[in-house]
Amino acid sequence: MSFSAPALSLQGVASTSVTVDMLVVFAVILLALVLFATEWLPIDVTAILLMVLLMVLEPWTQISPREGISGFASPATITVLAMLILSTGINRTGIVQKIGQKMAAYAGSDQRKQLAATIGITGPISGFINNTPVVAILVPVIADLAHEGKTSPSKLLMPLSFASMIGGTLTLIGTSTNILASDIAAQLGEQSPELDLQAFGMFEFTQLGIVVFAVGSLYLMTIGVRLLPERVPVEDDLVEEYALQEYLADVVVPASSSLIGQTVGEALGDEELDIDVLQLIRYGERFDEPLARKEIHENDTLRVRTNRETLERIMDAEGLTLLGGPQSEEDLHEDDEEPVLVEVVIPSGSFLVGETLSSSTFRQRYDANVLAFRSRGAVVRDRFEDIRIRVGDTLLVQAPPDSLTRLVQNEDFIVAHEFDDVNYRDEKIPFAVAIIAGVVALPALNVLPIVVSALAGVVAMIFTGVLKPNELYKSVEWNVIFLLAGVIPLGTALQQTGAAALLGDAVASTATFLPVIGVLWVFYIATGLLTSVISNNASVVLMIPVAASAAQSVGASAFAFVLAVTFAASTAFMTPVGYQTNLFVYGPGGYTFSDFLRVGAPLQLLLSVVTVLGIAFFWGLRV
Repeated sequence: MSFSAPALSLQGVASTSVTVDMLVVFAVILLALVLFATEWLPIDVTAILLMVLLMVLEPWTQISPREGISGFASPATITVLAMLILSTGINRTGIVQKIGQKMAAYAGSDQRKQLAATIGITGPISGFINNTPVVAILVPVIADLAHEGKTSPSKLLMPLSFASMIGGTLTLIGTSTNILASDIAAQLGEQSPELDLQAFGMFEFTQLGIVVFAVGSLYLMTIGVRLLPERVPVEDDLVEEYALQEYLADVVVPASSSLIGQTVGEALGDEELDIDVLQLIRYGERFDEPLARKEIHENDTLRVRTNRETLERIMDAEGLTLLGGPQSEEDLHEDDEEPVLVEVVIPSGSFLVGETLSSSTFRQRYDANVLAFRSRGAVVRDRFEDIRIRVGDTLLVQAPPDSLTRLVQNEDFIVAHEFDDVNYRDEKIPFAVAIIAGVVALPALNVLPIVVSALAGVVAMIFTGVLKPNELYKSVEWNVIFLLAGVIPLGTALQQTGAAALLGDAVASTATFLPVIGVLWVFYIATGLLTSVISNNASVVLMIPVAASAAQSVGASAFAFVLAVTFAASTAFMTPVGYQTNLFVYGPGGYTFSDFLRVGAPLQLLLSVVTVLGIAFFWGLRV
């Protein structure tokens, strides 16, 4: 069975009367904005809910079941799926990591070189590999570069995210937003030929992307770096950074204690106590995880994580003797061990998203202790077992080296530290590079559509051994796929009910006191603000039909308006939740919400002017 693409048209452009159908669609959109902004539900669940609502309300939304699920068959959805797999293939070869290591060797301890290398490497790579996995790969590389070069990671990680966003504007495949915008533009052009819209070419807007990247890079190298605070100390000490000294303690078990003879799990495993035993020391020998079944003996030293109130209660009840506690990372492990304390960022698609530490059995799976929890800039050091985990949350984890290696190799986590013993398929680098080159070249030469080229690239990666067949499904961020499939019908409803035309006419009315370029700038700013609180893909779906309608109303180029919306949605700098890569650096950079606003708002404003002027220069604004 095959499904047709969503039918998008610009019906009722001249009409400004509000209908019941429009009001119903506006209500669904309002619900979508609230759910995306508040994160009451995961974004993919919100998208499916919207899809169901649109189909249930078919008499008003005009979305049939066939149209409701057509987002799953959209070329944009399939192309994004394929590009995520191709990005994983590149990751498996270790080529990005190798480039990062060469970058670190070049930069050394010179902060300007470090920043220039971060931006100069991240941007161009993000033009040809989906920028989200690029940032996930480079977070540990840049964090280590910063610490080794005696620079605060806060000075480099936000520029890493921002550079990936502006680098994503270089080509069609740089971001999922570009691919989705291209698909929507093609559908609008097919339904309304007078708009003169079609799918974007691979390098359709590269000249503008180069200008945006150059201006954005200059800002980050000059103004941006001065606005960035040093939230994380230059010294690579996570105990001090998370202020854990008051939550870590060494206690000795006396002969009179009732803990003797019990296992650690039996004695201190009660979740209500909120106490973790990190290490057991017996006559100089250290025992780490798993400790739950380790029997406690007289004179054992237990290293515990808990708050002072709980510690005092346990000491009073059991007669334990306080020895003090770790004051730095060095106190947590032997000098000859690998680092056992790392930050772990939760990416989109992780099994931990929506779970708690208790429900996920994270500790049991990885023999790991979570010492602190950072969510949306706030650090929690105790009673975090039942906090629901969201994308971008950061866990401060202590675990044996073999467990940390398993965490590094699991795509459910971004470990903000590089490990030397990770095995990459470096012998497959030539194949991976050739495949990506083919995926880019074939659509650019109009030999194959991008969706066919990308899927062919996936097959080629399997045949050449860059990827194994069982890695295909693990490579896809399914929440992104469901998000795309869920919001595409929302754009269809916006069109078919005339709601897009109504909004377009409303914005077009500003042409009575603004020139066309001013109306274009309004769309850029509106899209940027919308993307700051909801998904960038949802912003594109909602804004492109309205922008095309407004362009038609004022006699302007629909392509110019669509391109402005696309660039604005791809460069959401002002909040950490506006773009997924911002969430990846939020925790390891130690940023607060206001840091993104302080550094990102001037950049957003600057690029709004540059982009609008660039569109006018390269393509013109009139039909």
